[in-house]
Amino acid sequence: MQDITSSMTSSEKRATASLASIYALRMLGLFMILPVLSLFAEQLEGSTPALIGLAMSIYGLPQVLLQIPFGLLSDRYGRKKIIIIGLVLFFIGSVIAAMSTTIYGVLVGRAFQGAGAISAVIMALVADLTQEVHRTKAMAIIGISIGMSFGVGIIAGPVISSFGGVQSVFGVTAALTLLAILTVIYIVPDPQQSKLHRDAEFVPKEAMHVLKNPDLLRLNYGIFTLHMILMAIFVVVPTLMRQAGLAAGHEWQVYLPVFVISMGFAVPFIILAEKKRKMKQVFLGAIAVLIMAELGLSFFHQNLVGIIGFLGLFFCGFNLLEATLPSLISKTAPADLKGTAMGAYSSSQFMGLFMGGLVGGWFNGEFGVSAVFLFCASALFSWFLVSLNMKSPRYVANLLISLEKITEQEAAEFIEKMLKLKGVEEILLHYEEALVYLKVDNQQLDKDQLQGLITQYVNAGKLATTP
Repeated sequence: MQDITSSMTSSEKRATASLASIYALRMLGLFMILPVLSLFAEQLEGSTPALIGLAMSIYGLPQVLLQIPFGLLSDRYGRKKIIIIGLVLFFIGSVIAAMSTTIYGVLVGRAFQGAGAISAVIMALVADLTQEVHRTKAMAIIGISIGMSFGVGIIAGPVISSFGGVQSVFGVTAALTLLAILTVIYIVPDPQQSKLHRDAEFVPKEAMHVLKNPDLLRLNYGIFTLHMILMAIFVVVPTLMRQAGLAAGHEWQVYLPVFVISMGFAVPFIILAEKKRKMKQVFLGAIAVLIMAELGLSFFHQNLVGIIGFLGLFFCGFNLLEATLPSLISKTAPADLKGTAMGAYSSSQFMGLFMGGLVGGWFNGEFGVSAVFLFCASALFSWFLVSLNMKSPRYVANLLISLEKITEQEAAEFIEKMLKLKGVEEILLHYEEALVYLKVDNQQLDKDQLQGLITQYVNAGKLATTP
């Protein structure tokens, strides 16, 4: 029976863990490149500051163009087939980049890596393999795996490159991709059936509802800006640290404490934002912290102490915003449009990555490194102004309940009773999909009471049971 208070089944845990590992392995390969590519690209034939920036960021453009089409293709041809195709493209790109001696070869390799746009397909497969009531938890686990891979990647990249240059990082990335392919084939369960999941997939016919929502557009602009400045910073900071006296291969001694301390700073503020319901104040404060970090880097990038101090300040704000933005999207989007909203959000993120390398490389080549940081500070200030009009978010979570073999009248009766429960803020019925999408306030909701209502209807034969 559907139990909203239950733990995930062993099959769901296996599916979630294996898919999170695939996501993490792929992202680990990408994140390892960030702190080292700009250093080694300078030695490649044909390199210019603009082309180095493009080599770092071109990965994002195919992601924007192919992410949603790959998700739609997976509905027709199967999730695992499309994931494997995407990973093969990523593997080919890694091999091309590892074997390249010119900047143009690296550009081609990075573009192929970006063509492996399987993020949306992985999320759809997670939805296929988990019960509705556990889907949010599964998505959160994958989100945590991405955050961990970022931290490990920026620390491991410089260490690996110290043994064999950037080619060795691309080689390790290719090996990790093969491991991910084997995981898909031999460990990830096969779904009993694949169907549309509005909470996890982009629905093209609903796109305009998302694109016309000013609150969601504001958040999309935010993730675009956040990842644009991230990529722009990594175009210049590794070289600045080398020029300031940091020995090659020792970059991890900076990134490790900076990342750990910044995460320690971010976690209490995440709790404050969620538990004490101070999301807007924390959100605006984090943007202000990033502006201070960029201004500090623009004036104090000549010495290592200044770089490390303001880089640490940058990651304090970055990690906090990276954690809160997806939560805000989930809170803001209508319950049945969460997947579509996240698709638009993800596309904005990758477009930001693409533009960051492009703009960072150009500003560096034309005006120098200070101009890069000042540009980033200006972009952040525009985000801060846009966010001043942000509505205080509703502190709600998404919940799905499946319906089956129930008439529309019985469904309406069930919904009417649920609406009377304290903590149930919004209900959307999609009768043709046999699903009810809820927004609930977890601090107010009595889950046992809601479970009692579900049980009552199951015993009456009016609600479906789930495996």
